[in-house]
Amino acid sequence: MQRKVTKAVFPVAGMGTRFLPATKSVPKEIMTLVDRPLIQYAIDEARAAGITDFIFVTSRGKSALEDYFDTSSELETSLRNKGKDDLLEVLQQTNMPSGAIAYIRQHQALGLGHAVWCARRLIGDEPFAVMLPDDVISGKKPCLQQMVEAYEETGGSMVAAMEVPDEKASAYGILDVDSEDGAKIRVKGMVEKPEAGTAPSNLAVIGRYILTPSVLENINRAKSGAGGEIQLTDAISDEIRAGRNVFGYRFDGKRFDCGSKAGFLQATVAFGLDREDLRDEFSHYLEDLMALRNAE
Repeated sequence: MQRKVTKAVFPVAGMGTRFLPATKSVPKEIMTLVDRPLIQYAIDEARAAGITDFIFVTSRGKSALEDYFDTSSELETSLRNKGKDDLLEVLQQTNMPSGAIAYIRQHQALGLGHAVWCARRLIGDEPFAVMLPDDVISGKKPCLQQMVEAYEETGGSMVAAMEVPDEKASAYGILDVDSEDGAKIRVKGMVEKPEAGTAPSNLAVIGRYILTPSVLENINRAKSGAGGEIQLTDAISDEIRAGRNVFGYRFDGKRFDCGSKAGFLQATVAFGLDREDLRDEFSHYLEDLMALRNAE
């Protein structure tokens, strides 16, 4: 029986330069998708998967992110006194138990592998998840929950995988597939951002991982990889070379790259249309807008 995954690392030290000037003063992770910050989607997904310990790898200028998870006693009291119980319930869902969240500083932007390595003392010798809040995934069952259930059968390390067009493979870590069993993919190699035409498959790694502690040891020995950064993909590849099991997992759901402006807008439309309280008015607006554009 595998040890349960109860810890998750959230690398949130990035500067969010693709969203300037908004991110000059607002951390990208608390930019709102409809009416919830990106980080809230990741936290809710982690909770659904049984995560109880949340480790944030941050940097300067992220104090608003830390404040977001604090209890706001004055606001709660105001909502309670005004009888706004529905809003009070929504607000309380953002609260985290004392001691559930820890914050670690990444002082240099040395890549995802380095960000995860910064959390090593809090991870200890347990399996752990890594979640990138930029990747927002919608589905009937949360992506990380799907992966945790599969991990309980397979053990080893596991990465979320999805198919990408050949021309976009160079932007991702790509799996070299050994065999497939339903959604589970046994991996024999991984290539970070392969040159055009050299990708071993069209299965790309996206921002959900379940990793064994030995991955941290690999990072500790790592040299800089693609882009001059310490790549998490390289550390996972070292697991394969050491004869340890690494799996990909074809998750059931739709991934939105909210680290890009286009992806963020696409997610806003999709999540807005999925809301019963917004669907009718929003869809009518979109229909009218498209009719107006088509008439031009």
